[in-house]
Amino acid sequence: MNGSGLQAKEQNSQIKSRERVALHGEVFTAEREIKAMCDLVKDETERIESRFLEPACGDGNFLAEILGRKLSVVSRQYAKALGDWEKYSLVALTSLYGIDIMQDNAQGCRDRLYTLWLTEYERHCGGDSSAEQKEEAGRSARFILKRNILCGNALSLKEVDEKQNDTDRPIIFSEWSLVGENLKRRDFAFNSLVNQDFANEAGSLFSDLGDEAEIFSPVKEFPLIHYRRVYEQSE
Repeated sequence: MNGSGLQAKEQNSQIKSRERVALHGEVFTAEREIKAMCDLVKDETERIESRFLEPACGDGNFLAEILGRKLSVVSRQYAKALGDWEKYSLVALTSLYGIDIMQDNAQGCRDRLYTLWLTEYERHCGGDSSAEQKEEAGRSARFILKRNILCGNALSLKEVDEKQNDTDRPIIFSEWSLVGENLKRRDFAFNSLVNQDFANEAGSLFSDLGDEAEIFSPVKEFPLIHYRRVYEQSE
């Protein structure tokens, strides 16, 4: 394929339709730019628990690249410990967040990340996990992505309806923390994180370096639960 043909192919992969470009300014970032941008923060993309938020995630170009890098690290570190591979692959999923105003994009992003995770799961754990373990791990992966990849307006910080209109519901993300074999979930309103809503307004807390520490109030906390069973928690 000649240079002009490659350029045309790349441009076609960056849009779904001219109508969507006109109405929503929807243009997807090309793969080479994604890799180059991720390379600027290479160390963080290879840290399993390092959190990333893509406020206009589309169908997941950036998040898929980051997840692929994280899963490569999980595979290098835990290739001989399948239980740990399973656990830390789910931790990698918990670290990725996305917002898109288009419902099909948000669902497409969830599906894409899940397929990427499942392909690697089958490669590393498929032959040694029971049918029950596979089902539980898969359901937890789906649940995590449902909580982390949301349909909303990243400017108004609200969820949107099927016509991309703001609703009165704030965007709420789940924070996940690994504690042994369990995950701790806390839900936060995105607007409180962006607007720096401090939990303790009466006094300030400081880090070991003397910097003022921000402590945010969760809208809901959940008890510890085994990483493979987080799907049992309520929405």
